[in-house]
Amino acid sequence: MDAAETAPPPVSLRASQPAAKAVSTPRKSRKARTFWLKQLHTWHWISAAVSLTAMLLFAITGITLNHAASIAAEPVVTQSSGKLPMAMVERLPRANDGHDPLPPAVAQAIAGKIPLDPSGFAADWSDEGEVYVAMPGPGRDAWVSIDRTSGAISAERTERGWVSYLNDLHKGRNTGSAWFWFIDVFAGACLVFTVTGLILLQLHARHRPSTWPLVGLSLAIPLVIALFFIH
Repeated sequence: MDAAETAPPPVSLRASQPAAKAVSTPRKSRKARTFWLKQLHTWHWISAAVSLTAMLLFAITGITLNHAASIAAEPVVTQSSGKLPMAMVERLPRANDGHDPLPPAVAQAIAGKIPLDPSGFAADWSDEGEVYVAMPGPGRDAWVSIDRTSGAISAERTERGWVSYLNDLHKGRNTGSAWFWFIDVFAGACLVFTVTGLILLQLHARHRPSTWPLVGLSLAIPLVIALFFIH
C-alpha cells in the first residue's frame, strides 16, 4: 500500500481554533474574578481601617444615647462678670437685625476680662441696650451679655460632663464645620465598607449556606421592630 494513502489527514488550523477559544475564555473569566476579588478585599479593609476608630466611638455613644436618662450627670455652672471699657463699647455696631460676630478687638477685650472667648460666634444685635452672644459647644452651653450703657459683662458656662460631650459628637450638635465634614467622610467610608462587604458575601455565599438567612435577619429584625413595636 502506498505510504501516501495511509498517512492521516492534516489537521486544519480552523478546526483547532474553537478549542483554543474554549480554553482561553474560562482563563480570562478567572483572571477577571481574581482581579475584582482583590479590589473588593482591598477597598473593604481600607474602608474598615479608616472608619474603625470612629465606628467604635459611634457604637459606644449609641449606647450612651440610648441610656441617657439613666446616666447621672450633674451640670457644673460657672458665672463670671467684668466691665468693658467704654472705648470698646463705642466700637459695637448699632442695634440691627444682623448676627455678625463681635469686632475682633472687642472680643479680645472681653476674653481678657472673663474666662470665655466670644470670637467668631454670632451675636444678637437686635436689642438697643444689650448685645448677646450664645456660645454653645459639645457637652456645654455658654453665653456672654454686654450692657451697651455701662459696658458691664455677664457670662455663664454650663458643663454637662464627658458623656454629654461624646453624645453631642455623635449627633453633630454644636461641633463646627470640621466635625460636620468628618461625619460625611466617615459615613462615606462606612458605605464603602458595607457595600464591598455585601458583594464579598455574595461571592462567598455558595460555600456558606447561612449567609443570606443571616443577611435577611439583619433586615427583618429592625423592620419588624419599626413596624410593630414603635408607636
